[in-house]
Amino acid sequence: MGQRPEEDFSKESLEGLFAKLEQAIAVLENRETTLEASFQAYEQGMKYLKACHEKIDTVEKQMLVVNENGGYDEF
Repeated sequence: MGQRPEEDFSKESLEGLFAKLEQAIAVLENRETTLEASFQAYEQGMKYLKACHEKIDTVEKQMLVVNENGGYDEF
């Protein structure tokens, strides 16, 4: 079983990733879902979750806070 290439979610919005993550969760919550489909949905969901985390992390690093001198420091 070979490694699949990583998917590129850089152009996907955070809202879009959350929507895809919710879809994966819905598949996992469905009692009619096969075990194989559950594994695939879990794997996809983890990729979406990782992409969400990376996007949020990037935004957090870009945030600026006002310091005591009235200037800005990175968060």
